[in-house]
Amino acid sequence: MTAQYILIVDDEPDIRNLLSEILEDEGYEVGTAENASQAKVLHRSRKPDLVLLDIWMPGEDGISLLKGWSDNGNLCCPVIMMSGHATIETAVEATRLGAYDFIEKPLSLAKTLLTIEHALRASQLEQENQGLRKQVTMMQTPVGSSKVISKLRKQAEQIATHNTPVIFYGESGSGKEIFAQYIHSQSSRADRPFEKASVNALSKQRMSEEIFGWEEQDKVHFGLIEKANGGTLYLSNIADLDGEAQIRLLTALKEKKFKRVGGREWLNLNTVIFTSSDHDLKDDVQAGKFKADLYYQLNMLPLHIPPLRDHPEDIPELLNFYVDHLTAQENLPYRHFSLSTQNFLRSHAWLGNLLELKNLVQRLLIIGTDYEVTQEEVEEVLGSQVPIYSYGSSKIPEHLFDMPLRQAREQFEHDYLVYQLQQTKGNVSKLAERVKMERTHLYRKMRALEIDPKNYGRS
Repeated sequence: MTAQYILIVDDEPDIRNLLSEILEDEGYEVGTAENASQAKVLHRSRKPDLVLLDIWMPGEDGISLLKGWSDNGNLCCPVIMMSGHATIETAVEATRLGAYDFIEKPLSLAKTLLTIEHALRASQLEQENQGLRKQVTMMQTPVGSSKVISKLRKQAEQIATHNTPVIFYGESGSGKEIFAQYIHSQSSRADRPFEKASVNALSKQRMSEEIFGWEEQDKVHFGLIEKANGGTLYLSNIADLDGEAQIRLLTALKEKKFKRVGGREWLNLNTVIFTSSDHDLKDDVQAGKFKADLYYQLNMLPLHIPPLRDHPEDIPELLNFYVDHLTAQENLPYRHFSLSTQNFLRSHAWLGNLLELKNLVQRLLIIGTDYEVTQEEVEEVLGSQVPIYSYGSSKIPEHLFDMPLRQAREQFEHDYLVYQLQQTKGNVSKLAERVKMERTHLYRKMRALEIDPKNYGRS
């Protein structure tokens, strides 16, 4: 477990020293400041988990300091106010500004420790609730009893014993984030935050700021790395990281420290970085789009997540999981998949992997009326699709077998997307749904293959 960091702000050295010794004995990491100026410096240099803040101090008092943090959006953790001369009005004002609690001097050490414990627990519960709201549609443990998934789970559990960067490779929807979350949950950081972001969803103009935070005048904006302090940051679609952010991430991983955008001070990196990609980053390195040094830093522990078609024996278990999940979370009616239906789905291509399977189950629960899900019903819902191993309506052209693998794959992808564009009359939204790809990935893929959807009807 990563030690939680408490910042003590008090002008009385005896109180600072006493609290420091006791809190360190309790397993906390402690920083101390004797006035508001020192507190601001320490607060900027490292995001605390809790602040013990004296009200009456020479110069800027505790209420003014609390107000400044609150007004600037820097109230990032519970603040417990301390005073021997406070009035009810002062306590009310501190609470209004966001203070968690108020304790009187002379301090009762038992009460102080209990208040700190409650404040940290409340903060942790809030983080967990936010995480649950973000991940309500996610399974927390990889589902499946197949050899491949069982082996991956064991590998994940071994990896969880190390604080090492991990990169997850796999197709869209294959479960990369599920394994990232699972490793975090099995690690010593399980009680600390798990933050996630898709790189291609970050602002292109402020990518570094969103990841590393930024400073302007007296304001500090904590980025994803500091929000995940002591825990794990998972960045998916890492190939889309821009040049500046690549340099910053490389520095952070090599030196174990980073700077916020606009900041002058180096900050210690106390976050484990997980990343993912739907293709081998070597291709991007060779194309000059991704820094080789960063690739080797991230690729220290690669974990390849297989597509669903590579472990179809897990489909019955996955069907049961999604039925139970959707009936509990979305109050949908329970339905049972017949054995013939399960066997039929085991032979499906699953271009969209787990995401496609979940969506299929959800649709069947919504539109179905009978208790049992039949094969005929599933065939009707799936409709006519181009099988993954077919080539439009004809056999694979023989000339593809004479090409290098990469060139043959690109040729197939080109012809496949052209075929699908013809079917959707150039509608990219329908195309994305049909081929089970995010539109951002799809546009990038079409640009790489020199396909213009405007040539096939509506864009």
